[in-house]
Amino acid sequence: MTEQQNNDPLHGITLEDIINCLVDYYDWDELGQLININCFNDNPSVKSSLKFLRRTPWARKQVEGLYLAIKKSD
Repeated sequence: MTEQQNNDPLHGITLEDIINCLVDYYDWDELGQLININCFNDNPSVKSSLKFLRRTPWARKQVEGLYLAIKKSD
């Protein structure tokens, strides 16, 4: 049997891990400037961000794209 390789760079990484990494890298203020969504700008928290991003595919895509960009530059 051959195992299929997963080409998804986000495989195994939770959305919570992505948010925590971005906050550690940028902090909430800069993150809110880079991706202008209320959960990053108005009383930000990981919990509120998770709730919003799980329901909003376009915003999640932006967050995942930013995460991949910083990981690529590391």
